[in-house]
Amino acid sequence: MTSPARIFKNSTWLIQALLFFKNHFAIILGLGLIAAFGRATQLGAFGQVSSTFHAILEFTIQSARIAIFVYTLGLTNVRQGISRLKRLFTSGKTWKENWIIARTKLKLEWKSLLMSMFIYLLIAVVINKLIDYATYQTCLYYKLKTNEIISDKASEWVIILFFKNLSVIPFTLVFNALFLLWITNKTTASLKN
Repeated sequence: MTSPARIFKNSTWLIQALLFFKNHFAIILGLGLIAAFGRATQLGAFGQVSSTFHAILEFTIQSARIAIFVYTLGLTNVRQGISRLKRLFTSGKTWKENWIIARTKLKLEWKSLLMSMFIYLLIAVVINKLIDYATYQTCLYYKLKTNEIISDKASEWVIILFFKNLSVIPFTLVFNALFLLWITNKTTASLKN
C-alpha cells in the first residue's frame, strides 16, 4: 500500500508545476500583468472603453494567456511549445503514441494524479479566498476609488479579476501545460529550468 507521504513525494506533476511557476515567476507575472490590466480596463477600471478597444483588449488578454501556456508547454521555448501543440493535433502517429503513454501512466500513477489534482484545488481555493478577502473584507476597493486609481463607476470585479489574472489563472495554465507533459513523460527537463 502507498502511504500519503509517498504519494505526495511522487506528485511530480504538481511539484513540477510549482517549481516551474517559481523559477519563471517574472515572465509568468509579466504576461499575467498584461492580462490583468487588460481585463481591468475592459471592466471600466479607467473609464468606459469602446467596443473596438474592448475587442483589442480581449485579443491581448487571450494572447497573454496562450503565451503562458505555450511557454510552459515548450519548457521556456515558445517555438517548441507551438510545435508540440501542432504535433498533438495534426500528427496521428504522435497522437497515438501519446495516448498509449498516457494510458500506461494513468494506470501506474493514478494515485499521484488524484493527489496532484486535490492539492491544486486546495491551492486554487486558498488563492480565491484570499482574493475575495482582499476585495470584500479590506478597504482596498474604497481606497482605489477615493484615490482615483480606478474609476468611480468600477465594480469590485475589477479587483477580483485583476488578482485572478496575476495568480490563479497563470498557475492553472502552467498546471495544465505541465499535465500534458507529465502524462506523456516529457517533464524531466522542467525540473532543471
